[in-house]
Amino acid sequence: MINAHTGPQPADFADVRATNLAVVLRFVRDNAPCSRADIAASTGLNKATVSSLVADLIERRLLKETGLTENRVGRPATMLMLDGSPYAAVGIEVNVDYLTAVAVDLAGTELLSWRRAFPGATATPPQAIAAVAALARRVLGRMGKESRRVLGLSVAVPGLVDLGGCVRVAPNLGWRDVDLAGDLTKALRDPGFPVLVDNDGNLGALAEHRFGGSGGAANLVYLTGEVGVGAGVLMDGRLRRGGAGFAGEVGHIQIDPAGPRCRCGRHGCLEAVAGVGAVLRRTAPDATPAELEPEVDEVVRLARGGDAETLRSLESIGGDLGRGLAILANLLNPDVIVLGGYYVPLGEWMLPAARAELARGSVAPAGGGVRVEISALGHGAAALGAAARLLDSIDSGRLPA
Repeated sequence: MINAHTGPQPADFADVRATNLAVVLRFVRDNAPCSRADIAASTGLNKATVSSLVADLIERRLLKETGLTENRVGRPATMLMLDGSPYAAVGIEVNVDYLTAVAVDLAGTELLSWRRAFPGATATPPQAIAAVAALARRVLGRMGKESRRVLGLSVAVPGLVDLGGCVRVAPNLGWRDVDLAGDLTKALRDPGFPVLVDNDGNLGALAEHRFGGSGGAANLVYLTGEVGVGAGVLMDGRLRRGGAGFAGEVGHIQIDPAGPRCRCGRHGCLEAVAGVGAVLRRTAPDATPAELEPEVDEVVRLARGGDAETLRSLESIGGDLGRGLAILANLLNPDVIVLGGYYVPLGEWMLPAARAELARGSVAPAGGGVRVEISALGHGAAALGAAARLLDSIDSGRLPA
C-alpha cells in the first residue's frame, strides 16, 4: 500500500496471516491427505510458518490429522485432511413452484436436502419471506441439534439481484425492489451470520464448478431450465456478475421474432420458445406452476413410450434451445454449457437437436469446442450453489473465529 506522505507501508500482519491460512486450507481441500511438508513445498511457505498455520486451522477445527503414512521417502509423515465437522453452510432456493434447502459441511458433504412445494407465482413478497424464514429456522434447528455452527445463509432467486442482495425484479415471482437480504435478516432476528442473496443462475454455476461433473471447468455457463431461463457465467474461474450484478439474463435473447409472446412482453425470447413453458404449451397449455413437475413427468412418460408428437415437439424445442446456445458459444466461448432444472429430465430428447443447432450456428469450428452437458445436480443445484458461495468465502480467507 502506498501512502503519499510516508511511502510504502507493510501489509497488515493479520491480513497476511488470513491469506496464508486460506492458502493452506485450499491446498488441503484439493490435495488431502497431505503432509505439512507437502504444503510447504507446493505453496512456497516455510516449514515453520506452515506448522503455525496448520496448528491454527486444527484449533479452529478446520483441519484434522489422520495418522502417519510410510509410503514416502524419509520418515513417516503425519497426514492432514479437512475437518469442518462443527460447521454448516446453508443454501435455499426460491422458485415459482418450490423451495429447496441444502446444508453442507466444510468439505461439501451434504448434511440435509429438503424440497417443499411453494406457491411462488401467487405468494406476496411478505408471504414468501415468511416461508423462507420458516424453512431456514427448521434448518438452523436441525444444525443446532447436531452442534454445528452455521457459517451463513445464502438464498437463490430467479431474478435480477443487485450487489446488496435486493431483488430488483423477479418477473415469474411478481417481485420488484424486494430487500430480501435485509428482510430475512430481520425475520431471523439478526442471526449472527451473513445472509446473502444472489441470482439462481449464478449460484447454479458455482455449484457446477465446485460439485458438478464438468471437472472444475474454468469457463462454464450454467443454464437454468425452470419457468424462467437464466444463466450463470464463469470465465477464468470467476463468476461474472456485470456492473450492477444483473448479467446472465439470456432468457430474453430473441430467437424467433414471430414466436410466442414472452412474459417480458416481447416475442420469441429463448425463455418463450425453449423454456419449460414451451414444452407444456403443446401438452398442458393450462398447467399452473403447481402442476409443472407432474406435467413434465407426463411428457417424459410419453417420450419414453415413443409418442411421435411428443418426440417431434421436444426435437423442435431442442433446436430452438440450440440456437440460443450458439449465441452463448459465439459470445463467451465457454468450455462447457450445463443444462439444469427441467432440462435434466427432458435433455435426453432435446440434446441431439440442440447440439446440431449449436454446431450449425457457431462461427468457430465444431461449436468452438464447447460441450453441452446435463447437470447431475438436478433441482438442488441453485441451493447447493448458495451453500457453495459461503464455502468460497472461507476459501478466500473469511475464516470462522
